[in-house]
Parts: sequence; structure tokens; C-alpha cells
Amino acid sequence: MVNIAFTGGGTGGHVYPGLAVAAELQRRLAGRDCRLFWIGSNTGMEKTLVQEAGLEFFGVPAGRLRRYITLKTIPDCFRVIAGFFAARKILKKERVCLFFSKGGFVSVPPCAAAASLGVRVFTHESDYSPGLATRLNVRFVTLTGGRVFTTYEDTARFLPAAVRGCVTVSGNPVRACFRSADAARGRAFLGLGPQARVLLVLGGSQGAKEINELVRAALPELTRHYTVVHQTGSAAGWETPASERYRPFAYIREEMPQLLAAAELVLGRSGAGTVWESAALGKPMLLIPLRGSGTRGDQVENARFFEKAGAALVLLGEDANPENAAKAVNGLAEDEDKRLRMAAASLKIGAADGAARIAETLAEAVDTYSGKNR
Repeated sequence: MVNIAFTGGGTGGHVYPGLAVAAELQRRLAGRDCRLFWIGSNTGMEKTLVQEAGLEFFGVPAGRLRRYITLKTIPDCFRVIAGFFAARKILKKERVCLFFSKGGFVSVPPCAAAASLGVRVFTHESDYSPGLATRLNVRFVTLTGGRVFTTYEDTARFLPAAVRGCVTVSGNPVRACFRSADAARGRAFLGLGPQARVLLVLGGSQGAKEINELVRAALPELTRHYTVVHQTGSAAGWETPASERYRPFAYIREEMPQLLAAAELVLGRSGAGTVWESAALGKPMLLIPLRGSGTRGDQVENARFFEKAGAALVLLGEDANPENAAKAVNGLAEDEDKRLRMAAASLKIGAADGAARIAETLAEAVDTYSGKNR
């Protein structure tokens, strides 16, 4: 039995791409005596998502990694240490031969535990510049002879010189259900005919207050050409009622691929999941990146990349207001040639099948391990 462990969590952006890789790896290893499971926070969102995908889940303590000192720093340090020992116990008991990390603060102790046992560590970074977890995890990759997968070619320059030889540019893993999504099913879910035009508004898995308020203010203009389908998040007090031209949903899960396929245009944040799932379906985007003290600027970098490629328009800072959003949306609605150029640029980026590229390397690592242990 070849046992392969995955980790990652904290947000859907650290879980869904990992699940995409796991599904592709299972397909490639079908018929072989292999088992995949996931190690994540025992209090995080990833448990539900992983178990719904049919993978075993092992929970460990997890402490948030911060670049600054707060009252939570000391207890979080103890959780990180506890997470290391809990993960090490699991990895040793389950005799894991290969370890893949999708990042997030929960991933660091398990990666360290895998390296301490001599298990090869592989990791993937979704954003344009690496986050703190990836900067820590690449050390375990180099120690064990693994690989660092990046979404963007330029990401390697942010890493230490000693690590760059271990980097493979893969693109961002996107679940297969997006690449095979059916626009007709999305329209049927919404009760719309084939001629209806859809603007899909996404603020990430938790929604986004700034985008919600912008949509509320700009809604009369946004619905001039489009039926607006809006993932609001679970924000209490959302008072804008549904109508024929406005369809709010607190959270979209199983229907997301079909609704994205049905959309003519996407307005949203620029987290890695949003931009790459949209790109996989060739969607033009209007992006309003998360910015400020609560972020390291990764969404701005992601948005600028898609803007430079011609796949997105970006509203940032004071420019991210209802008037400008409505002007941009209606401008694209009325300019089919520009939309089609943006869609083609988006699809060109999204054609990179990150899940397949990473799973291919992991399958080769499994073959190497099996060959050495015959």
C-alpha cells in the first residue's frame, strides 16, 4: 500500500485546488494499491470540503502564522508545536511515502513533520508572490528532494536562489467540474432562457462587504443589460431583495461551475480561485482586489497579471466605486469585440491544466518510491 498525504486549509483557495490535484492523481493511479488522505485543522473549514470529496480526513491543532505580535501569538505557537507532533504521529503510523501541501497556515507543521521523517514534500503556491506558509514550506521541499509548483512563471524570483532549481510552473489547479461545466444547466438553475445575459458577482467563499455595498449602490445600472447573480456571503442584514434581474445567494457550491459557465462577465475579488476558475472557462473579468492592512497584496498582484494579459479590467482604491463599476460593466456589455478579446486572453491563461501537471509529477514520484521498495 502506497499512502499519500495532502494538507492545506484556512480558505477554499487552499482546499479546492488540492482536491483537484487529489482527484487527478487518483485517476492516474486507478487500479493500483494507493490511498490518499488529508491532514488539516481540527477546527477548520477544510474537514467538510475534504470529506464531501470522499477523502479521509485527519485533524490536527493549528496555529495561525503572523508576521506581527499579538496576544494570540503565544497560544498559536503552542498550537503550531502541537500540530507538528500530531501530524508526525499520523504520518508515521500511516507510513506515508509522499506529502503534498496546498498551503495556508495549517500546512506548515505537517510539512515540517513529513520532512522530519524523510518523506518527500511537494508544495504549490497559487498566488503571484509566495505567502509566508510557502516561504517556510520550500525549506522542507529542498530538504527532501521534492518540488515547488507555482502558478506564475515570475513567482520563482521571490524565492531563495537555492530553491529555484526545484520550481515547476504548473498553473493553478482547477477542479475538472469547471472545465466540463454546462452553461445550459446554469441557466436552467436560474430559470433563464438562452438569450439572457448573466453578470456573476463573486466576493470569495465568504463574500465581500465592499463588493456587496458596491453592487447594492450600482444595481439599477448593472441590471441594464444583465441578470445579476450575486454570491453575497453569509453577511447578516443583507436587505436587497431578489427580483427577476437580481439573484442573490449567500453561498454557491455545487452550482458554481454551471453558473460560471453561464456568465458573460465576472465581477469579483481576485483571489486565485476566482481568477483561475473564471479563466478555465474563458470569462472576461472586472476585478476589485482585496487590499489594505488585512492583506499582503497578493490579490492586487493577481489582478494586475490578468489585466496585463488583457483578460481583466481592474478597479483599485478610490476607483473601486459604484459609478466606475457600472461604467465598466456597461461598457463591456456594449462592446462585444472587446469582450471576445478578453475572453480569448482569459482562456489562453486558463488552458494551463495545473492539476494534471502536478499529478503527473506526483505519480512519477510514486513510481520512483514503488520501484525502490519492491
